[in-house]
Amino acid sequence: MENSFKTIDESFIKSIFKPRKISSRKGDNGIALVVGGNRFYHGAPILATLAALRTGTDLVYTAVPKSNLLPTKSFSPDFIVLPLADEKLTTGASNKLINAIPKIPHSATIGMGLSVRPEALKNLIEKLLDKGTKLVLDASSLIPEILPTIQDTHTIITPHGGEFIRIFQEQLSNNINEQASKVKSLAKNYGINIVLKGYNNIISDGSDTVVIKRSTPAMTVGGIGDILAGLIAGNLTKNNQMESSILGVFINGKACFNAFKKFGLHILASDVIKELPLVMKEYDIIDHEE
Repeated sequence: MENSFKTIDESFIKSIFKPRKISSRKGDNGIALVVGGNRFYHGAPILATLAALRTGTDLVYTAVPKSNLLPTKSFSPDFIVLPLADEKLTTGASNKLINAIPKIPHSATIGMGLSVRPEALKNLIEKLLDKGTKLVLDASSLIPEILPTIQDTHTIITPHGGEFIRIFQEQLSNNINEQASKVKSLAKNYGINIVLKGYNNIISDGSDTVVIKRSTPAMTVGGIGDILAGLIAGNLTKNNQMESSILGVFINGKACFNAFKKFGLHILASDVIKELPLVMKEYDIIDHEE
């Protein structure tokens, strides 16, 4: 059977990296928002924020519950941390967050380690979309209740296999062509972008479908998905949804492989964060025209 998907190479990756203007000012290279965390998973939004910053995004706002505020703020002086009004994403908390964001973000990623109420999540999604913010939804935000809200918005969702079944209420075949066909069909039907994570990462906007194989089994360690969400959101401040998804998966895989070469099957997500700028600087381009 002929493959129903495309693969990518280094030349394609180089072609979609955006140059940075030599005359650019703070904010010109992207503003992103990360919303995540709960009492148990304080590290998830930290990893996503670090990844978004390492894409070259100028400003990243990180919204976390109050119980996570101190560890998140104290983790790095590079962070701009906004406290959620409640310990989970409630409607009141989402409304206050929208009013607290200093500048309208070009992109936002929501869900890593986050406790959510469906109506509150839909409220936050709607308000961000109304402001023109492009979205990446991950982890606990991948629930079937949001599908009508994100339909035809080109929102990116990043489920693993279990989350895919949860949000679409459909099973997945073990056959790669059948998986790719289903991902493409659902992306087209809902007008969204899907990044199905796994041994084969399947990326589709309903028109084009790309598969990028996992670079190493060491990637199963916790936190790698949080990094991916941050990478996609950071790139989404500058690129379109399909490009950002491909860049996120590719960079994440390459950084994980570089960490694997150093530490074998014993890598941590924090090891991968350190590899990100070393991977991305290979593609740096400065536009010298003012």
